[in-house]
Amino acid sequence: MADPEFAAKSPLSRRSFLQVSGGLGVGLVVSFLLPACGREDAPGAGARRGAAAAANGEVNAWVRITPEGGVVLSIAKSEMGQGVLTSLAMLVAEELEVDWAKVRSEHALADTALYGKWSTGGSSSVRANFDAYRRAGATARELLVAAACERWGAPRSECRAENGEVLHPATDRRLAYAELAERAAALPPPAEPPLKARADYRVIGKDVRRLDTPAKVDGSAIFGLDVRVPGMLVAQVVRPPELGGAVDSFDASEALAVQGVRAVVEIPNGVAVVADGFWAAQSGRRKLAVVWKPGPHADLDNAGVRARCLAVVDDGIVARNDGDAEAAFAGAPQKLEAVYEFPYLAHATLEPMNCTARVDDERCELWVPTQSPTGAAEAAAKITGFDAEQIRVNTTLLGGGFGRRSAHDFVEDAVHLAKRMKAPVQVVYTREDDMKAGLYRPAGANVMRGAVDAEGWPLVWDQRIASPSIMRAKNWLSGMKDGIDMTAVEGVRNLPYAIPNLHVRWADLELPVSLHWWRSVGSSQNGWVTECFFDELCALGGKDPVEARMRLLAEHPRHRRALALAVEKAGYGQPLAEGHAHGVAVHESFGSIVAQIAEVSLAQDGAPRVHRVVCVVDCGEAIHPEGVRHQMESGITMGLSAALWGEVAIEKGHITTANFDAYPIARIDQMPRVESFVIAEGDPMGGIGEPGTPPIAGAIGNAILKLTGKPIRRLPIGRVERMA
Repeated sequence: MADPEFAAKSPLSRRSFLQVSGGLGVGLVVSFLLPACGREDAPGAGARRGAAAAANGEVNAWVRITPEGGVVLSIAKSEMGQGVLTSLAMLVAEELEVDWAKVRSEHALADTALYGKWSTGGSSSVRANFDAYRRAGATARELLVAAACERWGAPRSECRAENGEVLHPATDRRLAYAELAERAAALPPPAEPPLKARADYRVIGKDVRRLDTPAKVDGSAIFGLDVRVPGMLVAQVVRPPELGGAVDSFDASEALAVQGVRAVVEIPNGVAVVADGFWAAQSGRRKLAVVWKPGPHADLDNAGVRARCLAVVDDGIVARNDGDAEAAFAGAPQKLEAVYEFPYLAHATLEPMNCTARVDDERCELWVPTQSPTGAAEAAAKITGFDAEQIRVNTTLLGGGFGRRSAHDFVEDAVHLAKRMKAPVQVVYTREDDMKAGLYRPAGANVMRGAVDAEGWPLVWDQRIASPSIMRAKNWLSGMKDGIDMTAVEGVRNLPYAIPNLHVRWADLELPVSLHWWRSVGSSQNGWVTECFFDELCALGGKDPVEARMRLLAEHPRHRRALALAVEKAGYGQPLAEGHAHGVAVHESFGSIVAQIAEVSLAQDGAPRVHRVVCVVDCGEAIHPEGVRHQMESGITMGLSAALWGEVAIEKGHITTANFDAYPIARIDQMPRVESFVIAEGDPMGGIGEPGTPPIAGAIGNAILKLTGKPIRRLPIGRVERMA
């Protein structure tokens, strides 16, 4: 999903930590500031941190202990299936010494006065907030113990917290947290609450039940499409069919004649049909006659995109330059040149994009599945002219995010219409709406040159990338370094293989297709390019791909460890069924290292079939191991679907890909058996939501290279005829 990778390196300081309050019927409430987790202009970053944030009284997370002894945690991160409502709660529960059965979590409000600016992306939720949420739990624990010690007149050294109670073993006395919460809230908080040693964890690292699962199973969970507000209308928005097009005129007479249609309204993104319900809006939309001003890109298609990328690829800015690739290539005994091309990709969230808005003269309220509640509030403020305190954002569960839900076009549509209609309006995009007028992962091309030495080991790696810049398109200038979009070169600029002559450059270009972060961002394509080209060099030099990786990863022990475990679990090198082959890929993204081995065969028509995937992730620390494994499987499913079939088609300036018939995702009978293994040995913590996606295309491509001798140099793989 995804926003660019966030840094997660700033621990809480004594001056930036916490505030405690309480009251009758409330219990103990601990609020705390989260550490710096990104760039100043990035979602969730801003200038609201550290001592300055504390001085302004800005907080962005709350822990509440109820009078009944329960624990309610308001999470300033969106739950889109990645398990963040559970994993962050686990951090608090670990230090709080509370019964997990009494823990509940919920989304925080988009209230900057309470929670600061927040969004979800970059696989940063847990790693950026690991210490903050633990300290919140530890602070609450220490206050509760202090309250008990005060009541008993006992020294702190004789008391301890355990399973939602404070115990005084010497006198066999105990008090439940509910009995202590009110007094605890009145005590001064400790400046540095002690944290558990890793060896003493009882919750962290365990496969506890997910907090959001029961509601999803019994149907009580609220996603955006489940929202119902009294008097709510439903709208669909018709957008220009051509890139760069606009509304010229429209005839609403037949649409308005449809029973249930209330209005036809032009808004900035197109023309909306507003009705009593979805089907009335759909029926009215079909009757709406719109004349469109054509866009200026009628000659653009996928072939044109590729040609424009290749035309500028040699004009790029140098991102890395080790040794002398040009001279070494000229004198190398064996050389290889290739062009790798990748297409635009849609996010294809299973829950269609939607937002419900209510606007009156004094306030605006949103119910929305969003990755960026703060951004949604800011978008609403621009349209309504309201101040921040007049806007309330209720974040629902998200039926998939992948970066798409950090945009705000669907929010803007709902706010415009609610303001015009003076009634609550739920905007629902159809699949075609989102596919054709959505935001896409960039297309691009890589011109590769490589060589091996006289013994067959990789000697030269020259990679020239051309792709439109997401960072420039989103105006996130801090994501650019020395003129380079850092997401475009992630996984390449930091290529871990010890190749003596390594040259990387990246070229930007303007194309009229809207861009947005896609799950694993630049690594989504770079993991495929680098791993497949590496195996091409291995084939050129007659080297086994695993042996070569182990040798050239000598300075990266975590990569080697992940690969070795994957080799062991997959049985790499052992006989396979006839017509089957193993493909290997290793990639680091968002601080985690993932090794995958795919077992692949080819059907008679050349279509690849993936039978089994063994995945090993080294994420440093695993808060919820089962959740980590689930995210690896999720990332593999999305990456496999994109590798085999994912491509947004452009014809004569129109996006023609409209639904899952042309943009398939893997069905249950097409999914391989996936076996995931987690390495968590206390190394620096990495992210989880995205790192499972990048290696799978490379692993599949490398298996096909073994089977056919032909490399995969263009995505989607589709059929063998598409190979180089």
